[in-house]
Amino acid sequence: MPEVQMKPRVLIFEDSEILRSTLESILIGLGFEVFTFSDPGMCPLCALGDSICPLNHACSDIIISDVNMPTKSGLEFIKERLDNGCKSKCRALMSANWSDTDLQKAQEFGCRIFHKPFNLVELLDWLKDCGKRIESERELSDWFASPKQQQRKLG
Repeated sequence: MPEVQMKPRVLIFEDSEILRSTLESILIGLGFEVFTFSDPGMCPLCALGDSICPLNHACSDIIISDVNMPTKSGLEFIKERLDNGCKSKCRALMSANWSDTDLQKAQEFGCRIFHKPFNLVELLDWLKDCGKRIESERELSDWFASPKQQQRKLG
């Protein structure tokens, strides 16, 4: 029986429902496992605080976030994840209104920068490049399970 390869996992944070659902549809069509949130504060990762990803595990392969969000900016979310040991190698931030400070922070966090409206081909090329960097043997954590299930798995 052939080995089943895990789909690349993408987290998308975008407050525009149209853009969020469009990106989700495109990425699912390309074979990604996609989780979307209208605000980073709604993601279970924010409620969990410290990184729950065991050694050599990542919450996702790719994180794509808008910068300006209702309760928590994409920059704040990325910084929190990095401060807590996030192992996601591909991160992108997008905005229609980049400040010089936000651009500098995004670069410091190792994020790919997209200016809205962004070129879809450019985004797809970046995702293709990310796909080349994703190790087939990597382990992804099951962070979207309930906290009690996480405690049993990680404790």
